Amino acid sequence: MNKIKPCIIGLGYVGLPLILNISKNLKTFGFDINKKRISNLKKKIDTNKEFLPSEFNKSLNFTSNLKEIRNCNFYIICVPTPVLKNKKPDLNNLTSAINMISKILKKNDIVFIESTIYPGLTEKYRDLLEKKTRLKYNKDFFMGYSPERVNPGDKIYTLKNINKIVSIDTNKKSILSKVLKVYKIVSKKIIFSKEIKSAETAKVIENIQRDLNIALMNEILLICKKLKINFKEVVRLAETKWNFLKFNPGLVGGHCLPVDPYYLSSIAEKNKIKASVTLSGRKVNDKMSNFIIEQLKNFLKSKNKTIKSSRILLIGLSYKPGIADMRNSINFKIYKFLLKNSLNVKAFDPFVENEIRIKYGILKKIDQKNNYDAILFLSKYKKFEEEFNKLNTKKNGFKIIDPFEYYKSSTK
Repeated sequence: MNKIKPCIIGLGYVGLPLILNISKNLKTFGFDINKKRISNLKKKIDTNKEFLPSEFNKSLNFTSNLKEIRNCNFYIICVPTPVLKNKKPDLNNLTSAINMISKILKKNDIVFIESTIYPGLTEKYRDLLEKKTRLKYNKDFFMGYSPERVNPGDKIYTLKNINKIVSIDTNKKSILSKVLKVYKIVSKKIIFSKEIKSAETAKVIENIQRDLNIALMNEILLICKKLKINFKEVVRLAETKWNFLKFNPGLVGGHCLPVDPYYLSSIAEKNKIKASVTLSGRKVNDKMSNFIIEQLKNFLKSKNKTIKSSRILLIGLSYKPGIADMRNSINFKIYKFLLKNSLNVKAFDPFVENEIRIKYGILKKIDQKNNYDAILFLSKYKKFEEEFNKLNTKKNGFKIIDPFEYYKSSTK
């Protein structure tokens, strides 16, 4: 068997944990077009704050130079695949990565995609590589899909501890052996499939299901607020039934939940299928920022104040607490709205990266002396609960807004 020479293309939240795992057993290259990112990684600095310098090893090679990865033979693509403003898939990064690989693809090379895609896209890029290289799929080169399940900030369901779907359509034993050797380094349990389209679909529906469940709880919360019903009591009673699934309401951000429904619906629409249920969760969750702003306005109105004239503090800015990731963060969207409409608004989140912190004036510590008119809690997290308990005093308790009732049980 020829020596396996892996290369991870795209070194963000998906690619970096992958390369750190694989490089424990194999000399591995990491490629990213972001030269600043490469420079930091060479210094063992992860600006996403997911990994410590001690987790980088000597088998790592980071580069932005295509020539340095041309001798690799196992390429894993982990580039971002967001959506455009019209909510259609933005495949520019992935297409660029495939075009780049086409310049260096050789006989017996393996290409895997881990980025979010819709069913049938691996096949489309396979055809593109055939066209550009004149190599034959499943004869001269091989291609598969392994959906990423990275959960930023999660120290329990890490890449090593989760089930990893690996899909490739070939019977060639030498290729299957290489694929399994690499991915068994990555994760303890491999779920293998020869049906690539099934693996592509499985990835998006995992997140669509969660998006829908959160949307349901958000909608129930809105109904309870309108009818002045105790939401927490509703959930406490409902969860006593054996088949009730408990989910929390909240703001849905990040790269997967707000994106994956649009990837599946796009291919459904192309095939004249209206993905009504798939997109229904998006309609609810996308509007939750309006609910927060409305809650804030009503709260201030009851104090004879307006957003413009009030001193406002937001707690929790990243799309989920305890991480630096701001992708598609509705919390951040609300903060930027308030910055435009308020003369004095501050935000507290100790995990935000310094570049964003400096640009938007985000606090590392809460100024306990500042006499805020409203303190808005947007995330559920132990660190924020500690701040809630500090602030929830006779002086500040009446100024606190907890729209999702995260800390209601903590109220003094």
